[in-house]
Amino acid sequence: MTTPTTTGNHLDLLGAVCARLASPSIVGPSPDGRTRPQSLAGGAAGIALLHIERAVSGHGDEATAHHWIRAAANEPVSIGRNSDPFHGAPALAFMLHTAHPLGGYHRARASLNDATITLTRQRLAAAHARIDRREPLTMYEFDLVHGLTGLGLYHLHAHPDHPVSHDLASYLTRITEPVGDNAAQPPWWLPSGLGGTPDPDFPHGHGNIGMAHGISAVIALLAYAILHGHDTPAARNALAALCDWTDHHRHDDPAGSWWPGYVTPDTTPRRHRPSWCYGTPGIARAQQLGGLALHDEARQQQAENAMLAVLRDTTQRDRLPEIGLCHGKAGLVQSACRIAATSTDPQRSAQLTAELPGLAAELASQLAADTQRSAELMDGTAGAALALHTAATGTSATSWDAFLALT
Repeated sequence: MTTPTTTGNHLDLLGAVCARLASPSIVGPSPDGRTRPQSLAGGAAGIALLHIERAVSGHGDEATAHHWIRAAANEPVSIGRNSDPFHGAPALAFMLHTAHPLGGYHRARASLNDATITLTRQRLAAAHARIDRREPLTMYEFDLVHGLTGLGLYHLHAHPDHPVSHDLASYLTRITEPVGDNAAQPPWWLPSGLGGTPDPDFPHGHGNIGMAHGISAVIALLAYAILHGHDTPAARNALAALCDWTDHHRHDDPAGSWWPGYVTPDTTPRRHRPSWCYGTPGIARAQQLGGLALHDEARQQQAENAMLAVLRDTTQRDRLPEIGLCHGKAGLVQSACRIAATSTDPQRSAQLTAELPGLAAELASQLAADTQRSAELMDGTAGAALALHTAATGTSATSWDAFLALT
């Protein structure tokens, strides 16, 4: 367990970090649009999550949270083609759903929710039409960052009983339906490179196992749907099929079980660094959730042991010199906290929990030393501070990490 002294030190550090991030003026425009206010990845919408979590948990200033919320919505809201789970109406809808305990924003929240439902239904219709035409799946249709899995995370957390949540769960089951004539690969095989577009380095496409752009997010979301009112034979069959496929690509060695971030027909699978996006932490969390939904204790144990092996391997942890949620130490910390808290085996839960103080101390040291890092949520200070807050307090007051498919 984290000692009171250590917890106090971490909370003091977080207070100093949040003071540095108090004013939205620290986020300026970027050429690629990453820091636009309504961007969850790099803009005010993402950084607002830190101040919302801190305020709701009683550790931060509510006025600062409201200041960032208003900054995130200070330009016309995108509801068009560039609107997705990490940008525009869906991102702002998620932000306001997270801020619900603070009160207010009722009209804005309802408007953003309606816009997100409309957008989701449009993209569901296009996805079902693609399946009906028996055309290959594309990354931008389904993935967590751009597609329907990310939208599904919002809807199933904001209103699990809404018809659109049922429709999203039904769509995810169709991802496992055979399409095209390529019987050698599963229906969720992507005819593209890792960027979601044709790539000469991936002439035969790839199977994406990662959380950010791959099938692990679908596993996590199907599991969440089953555990929250959408337990159907089709959902269970789809989840079992996806889990079976990932089992085929799991590797077991003296350093512990691991899954490659992606597979191709002509390359040797490699162990990815232990990041949330493509590494063991995100994939193991999805496997744990899949085990819970399918009542598969062996799957839960495999996932938890894989995470424990990473936490005990300094060589693996040293591969994360960055602090961020996506590529760095914060993603490992948040994934580990969620896996430890959800384990139904007291011994494994205790073993995982025992590794968290050291891991949190590593993140705190990196966060304290990296004062020039971007403030952003996914790769910067805000995301690292949120993960350290979870480790220091032992909980999350807002389930802010739902957009990462971790809860």
